[in-house]
Order: sequence, then structure tokens, then C-alpha cells
Amino acid sequence: MGVFDRLPPMDHLRSEKMCFVQLIIPAESARLAVTYLGELGLLQFKDLNEDKSPFQRIFVNQVKRCSEMSRKLRFFNDQINKACVKSSVRPAMQPDIDLEELEAKLREHENDLLEMNTNSEKLLQTYNELLEFKMVLSKAGGILASSHNHAAPAERELDEHIYDKEMDDGNSYLLEQGVHLGASENSGVKFVSGIILKSKAMAFERMLFRATRGNMFFNQAPAGEPVTDPISGEEVEKTVFVVFFSGDQAKAKILKICGSFGASCYPVPEEMVKQRQIFREVSARLADLEATLDAGIQHRNKALESVGSQLWRWTIMVKKEKAVYDTLNMLNFDVTKKCLVGEGWCPIFAKSQIKDVLQRATLHSNSQVGIIFHEMDTIDSPPTYFRTDKFTNAFQEIVDAYGIARYEEANPAVYSVITFPFLFAVMFGDWGHGICLLLGACVLILREKKLSSQKLGSFMEMAFGGRYVILLMALFSIYCGLIYNEFFSVPFHIFGKSAYECREKTCSDAHTAGLIKVRDPYPFGVDPSWRGSRSELPFLNSLKMKMSILMGVTQMNLGIVLSYFDAKFHGNALDIRYQFIPQMIFLNSLFGYLALLILIKWCTGSQADLYHVMIYMFLDPSGDLGENQLFWGQKELQILLLLMAIVAVPWMLFPKPFILKKLHKERFQGHTYRFLGTSEMDPDSEPDSARSRHDDFNFSEVFVHQMIHSIEFVLGAVSNTASYLRLWALSLAHSELSTVFYEKLLVLAWGYDNLVVKLVGLVIFSFATAFILLGMESLSAFLHALRLHWVEFMNKFYHGDGYKFRPFSFALLADDED
Repeated sequence: MGVFDRLPPMDHLRSEKMCFVQLIIPAESARLAVTYLGELGLLQFKDLNEDKSPFQRIFVNQVKRCSEMSRKLRFFNDQINKACVKSSVRPAMQPDIDLEELEAKLREHENDLLEMNTNSEKLLQTYNELLEFKMVLSKAGGILASSHNHAAPAERELDEHIYDKEMDDGNSYLLEQGVHLGASENSGVKFVSGIILKSKAMAFERMLFRATRGNMFFNQAPAGEPVTDPISGEEVEKTVFVVFFSGDQAKAKILKICGSFGASCYPVPEEMVKQRQIFREVSARLADLEATLDAGIQHRNKALESVGSQLWRWTIMVKKEKAVYDTLNMLNFDVTKKCLVGEGWCPIFAKSQIKDVLQRATLHSNSQVGIIFHEMDTIDSPPTYFRTDKFTNAFQEIVDAYGIARYEEANPAVYSVITFPFLFAVMFGDWGHGICLLLGACVLILREKKLSSQKLGSFMEMAFGGRYVILLMALFSIYCGLIYNEFFSVPFHIFGKSAYECREKTCSDAHTAGLIKVRDPYPFGVDPSWRGSRSELPFLNSLKMKMSILMGVTQMNLGIVLSYFDAKFHGNALDIRYQFIPQMIFLNSLFGYLALLILIKWCTGSQADLYHVMIYMFLDPSGDLGENQLFWGQKELQILLLLMAIVAVPWMLFPKPFILKKLHKERFQGHTYRFLGTSEMDPDSEPDSARSRHDDFNFSEVFVHQMIHSIEFVLGAVSNTASYLRLWALSLAHSELSTVFYEKLLVLAWGYDNLVVKLVGLVIFSFATAFILLGMESLSAFLHALRLHWVEFMNKFYHGDGYKFRPFSFALLADDED
């Protein structure tokens, strides 16, 4: 372990050192101090009033005021969006305004807007009613004229008294009179006209027929165009109807049915002269109302533009004020009720900045008493805080999606910056597809300033957030594509001539004549002559499968090595002796040895069967290897490695629980106190002991936990190594699918002399490449690379049961939903 001891402590790979602090703030400078801390954004407050409901806290009235202002601002925003009024996202700077003045302005704007909306709704309802009345006059007039032409002479005598003389008054024709019947009280035949939803017309007619027992005549005509319903405000298809009936009892039934079906009844005179007169008057009133509505909409839009120009600024201001008072509600008043006491976490590097901010708050608030800021001891675990930039943030988010790192735990995101896009590229290796991804990433990066200020869709927002991940995935895909020598599945002689040629100079078909090696190996990547040969698939399968095992064993070893650095950093010698060492021995005795055999076989060109070697290493360790022997002493080495792997299992399982039991007994019986400061002796800092702070030591629970951990590692060593074979499987699938699209779409279409067929083949090939290979295949490779990191790599050392550092910061408010 001397080599590891001399290595640096990897401080730059761990979370920032945190400290628990207390603030004692005079009441007169509390709001200003919290405001300045929000602008700094480096202090996470602890809620000291968790036992109180929101309505029992000190600044509940101020929070209610801010919530009410937020409601008004959301109302303004909804009205602006509904009216499609354009407003500047970042308005020009305006004079500062205090909260009371803003509250008065918002109240005034809301009252004006509500009044305008109420007037507009009334006018619009009247307009829609008049529009319906106009349609009823137009359609019902035709129906009445038709019935009049076919009526009997006796019926004509009755029709002369259909309307009262009150209809002659020009101002009494409209809705003020209510529903007008088409006959006088002494007449035998009457009618009701109106308009109803088209979907309800059939049921309406059936109900009228049943209610009057067939003693009515129903006539209808489509309105002809969608009408805005006066009640719901939606555009619907409607039907104009006229119901002829006789008797007051039938009249009452029909009116009730009209009301229950939501039909609007309008009075229509039977005389054509009166119909024309009313039609002209309705048209004139419609024109006046339309002009009034347009003027009202323009006035309302101007008011909304005025509000919209300051809406973003006001929203941020209210959010800040509400956040300040929410934070102040997390503080406690001291016994004198003159100071507020707060506690929280901050990075150690930020202590000097926080002190400067608090001094500035004291000065600006003209307080006679300064703010006390000092560090405190605590038994709580600190939050985890990694400083990231726009490049590393996406990789940190990938790791955080699995679980937030413990405080000062080794951060896998540092390694994932390289390993994640590289494993993706192993499965997606094609430098043609890599160039397409690179172009997409470059577009997102070059336009990042513009895109960052826009509201993007869910998919586009995800792609923009991971633009640098896509960039590295594209670069590594180009690299792996050059190694595989595939450009949309087509090989190229980029780095020189092939090492193989036909046996005879006259041959041109490598499938039948075969190839022989005539010069040095191809300098970089796969020789293009393998393409199309009879041994192409066996060769690539062997290459990619062995390469996957090598990468898997390497990455799993890296994870176990990181567990050593974690244990060493936290001073946990038990984990080093009884987890790290046996895990390294077990993994490398089996699969590290397999990786060694692969390298030896590649270097020597041996024809040994590695399947046979690994199987008979367990079934017949002392048997003769024969032609499968790769080096001298291989059989003895295999026996030694097998014994070491067998010994490593109880090494992981038994010592640690018994040692923990012994240390616990010594600690609480007072036999020794020299271990009190070490992590082995402290049951609270032992990550795998499964004990809480106040519970007694439970040996059976610790032993079962260790047994589960050991079995999981032993079985996981096998399953995780096999899981890395997905690199081979997906790489092969991507290559074969790309070959199928190229040969069966592009090459096949290009073999025809018809230009249309060629263009159709090119279009289909482009769409298949874009949506299947660049879309679905890239997503599949991304998810598999994600799984390899989360399960196979990170479970060797990463606990991921910490909690994130969430400071009180105004910078986060602009993107947060209220």
C-alpha cells in the first residue's frame, strides 16, 4: 500500500468542504441581510421552525401579501397570453419601486382589467345573442314563408292575428320582451322559434314529440356557419328551429323543454315587412357593437402591453421578496425578541464573502448592533456541493440522477466525462454517424446564448442541456468509427493500402479466391479488406467481444480502486483490509486473468480456446492444457488464482462483523479509548454497519448485511462482466443495421437507371439513417452506457445517499415556477 499512500488525496475530486454556521441578526437588519445573502447564493439555511405550520410563523402576513401579488401577476400573464400581446422578455431599466407601491399598482391594474373584462364579456354576450337572433330571423323567416304559402285559407285568417300590435314599436322587438309566441292568446295555432346545438336537435325534436303527444309540427334549418355560444363562448354548430303547436299547456311544456336543452328562443314575426325591419335594426346594432368591441379590445391590449413591459421585472421582484420572507420564517427569535437566530451550511471558501455581505447589510440598515456570524459543531451530515460549469454540469446531473454523493465521497462524474462518451462510442462507432452528431452538437453550442434565453420544448431542452455530452459522444464516435473503419458502414483506405491481396493477380472476387497477406498490417483500425470477406463476421465478433471484456474489467477495477481512496480518505482501515483487498483478489483472480489471456493471445497469435481454458480452470484445475497452453507455468498459476478467489470470499464475509463487535464491546465497557477518534470505532461513521446513532449494536443485523454485500459482489463480478458484452452486441447490431440500410436501400436503388428510383432510395436511406440509426440507436447506446456506469461501475464504490447543497439564491428564481 506504500504506492497508494504516496498518491495525492484527490481533493479536487471531492465535494467542497462545508461548515455549519450560526447567524444572530438584529431585527432591523434581518430583511436586508437575507436579501444580500440571496444575492450571494452560498448559504443554505436550516429550518428551525419545522414543528410550526406556515400560518404559525412570524412573517406569515408578509408571505400572504407576496402570494397575493404573485396571483395577480399570474393573472396578468394569463391575460397577456390569451390576448396574444407581445411583451419584452427583458424590459429596459425602470426606476426602482418599493413593495408597497408595487402592491398598489398591481391592485389598480387588476381592478381596471377586471372591469374591462366584465364590460367586454357583457358586450360580447349581447353581440352573440344578436348574431343568433339574426340567424333565426333569416332561417325562421324562410320556414314561416314556406308554411304561409302552403297554408289553408282558414289558417290564413288565424295568422292575421299572430302578433300583437306592440311589435310595431321599433325598440320593443328584441330580447327585452322575452320569448314571443307566434299567435295571439285566442288563436288556435302558435309557434316558438329559436336556435339549438346541432348535436341536440334530434333528441330535442323527439322530446317535443313525446311531451305534446305528437300535437306539434317541428321544422328546422342549419345555421350555415359556426356560431359563438353566448354562455360558453365556444364556436359550435347550431340549428334554427320553429315549433308549431296549439294550446297553453303545450306552450308551457315546450318552453320548459327549450330551457332544459339549452335552446335560445327568439321572437320572430310572421309578417315579412316586420321581419325585414327587425333584420335591419339587428344588423345596425351588430355593426355598432362590433365597433365598440374593437375599441374595447384595443384599449385592453394597450393596458396589457403597459403591464407586460414590466411583468418580468415585477415577477422577479415579488419572487425575491417572497423568498426572503420564506427564509426569515426559517429563523427563530431569541428570548429578547430583538434578534433573529439562523443556522445553516456554507462552503468554507465562502465564509469571508458571507462576512463581507453581513457587514454591508449592517451598514446599509443603519443598525447599531452588528451581525454575529460564527461556526458551530454539529452531528448532522453536511450537504454535498460540487462546483460545476456549463461543460461538467451535464455529467454531474447524470451521476446525481442515480443518487447524490455523500459528503466528500469520490465523485464519479470526473471519470464519466471520458468513460461515458467513450462507452457510448464503442456501441455507436461509425465516423459518418459521428460527424452527423458533431454537426448537431456544434449547432447547439454555437447558438447557446440565443437558446438559453428561449423557452424550449422538453426534448429540445434535454438536448440543449447535454450539448457538451453530445459533443464528446460525437468525437469519440468518430474515433471508434475510424478504428472500426466504418463510414455509414462503408470502409475506406484512409491510412494506406490493405495488408491483403488476392492470391492471383487476375482474381477480383475475394469471396471465392481468398486473400493472402502481402505487407505489414494496416496501420490504424480494422483493415478494409475484411469487409465482405467470408471471415468478416467471426473476426469482428471475436475482436469486439474480447475488447468489451477488457474494458469491463478495467472499469470495474477502477471502481474498486476508488473505494480504496474513499476508505483511506475517511480513515476506515476495516474497509481497506476486509473489502478492498479481497475484492481486488477475487475479481482479478478470475476475470483479470481472463483479460491477461486475451492480451497474450493477441500478442502471440495463439489458436488457444479461451472458453475451454476458463471452463476447465474450475472443472479440472490440474488437468493438462495441451494446445490451449499460452505460457509456461499456466496450470500452476490457474490453481493459485482459483485458491485465492476461494479464500477471498470468507475474507470478505467473516472478519469485519466480528471485529466491529469486538470494538463495540471495548468501547462501551471502557477497556480502551484509543479508538474513539477513528472511523472503525465509531459506529455512526461505519457505512456498512446498518446501525443508527442511538441503537445498540446488533451483531446479527451487521452480519446479514455483510453477507448480502459479499454475495452481491461475488455474483455481481460474474454478471457485471457479462453485462459489458452489451458493448459487443450493440456495436455489432449498429454495424449490421447500417450495412442493411446501405446495401438494401442506397446501393439497390442506385443500380437502376431511373432517376426517380434513385432519389426515392436516397430519401428513404436518409430518413432511415436519421430516425433509426441517429435517433433510436443513439438513444439505445446512451441508455446502455448509462446502465454500465450506474450499475457495473458506480456500485463498486459509490453510496449515493447524500443530499444536495441547496443555497438560498436569487439566481435560481428566474427559472423556478412559483
